[in-house]
Amino acid sequence: MKTLFILAFLGLIIYNLGAGLYYMLVDTGKSKRTVNALTRRIVLSIALIGMVAAGIYTGVIDPHGVGA
Repeated sequence: MKTLFILAFLGLIIYNLGAGLYYMLVDTGKSKRTVNALTRRIVLSIALIGMVAAGIYTGVIDPHGVGA
């Protein structure tokens, strides 16, 4: 379940990144849609990092070392 939750967040982040690119190419500087899409992407990224850190701290997520 936690993997699905993380993948859903990553999907939203990629969607907002694509929306920002689309708005940047289509809009001619008359709207703030690009800024809004990229702001949502940053907020979602920070929230995901915070939730993963909280999950590791509480023991819900078990981190593992590379090659361990």
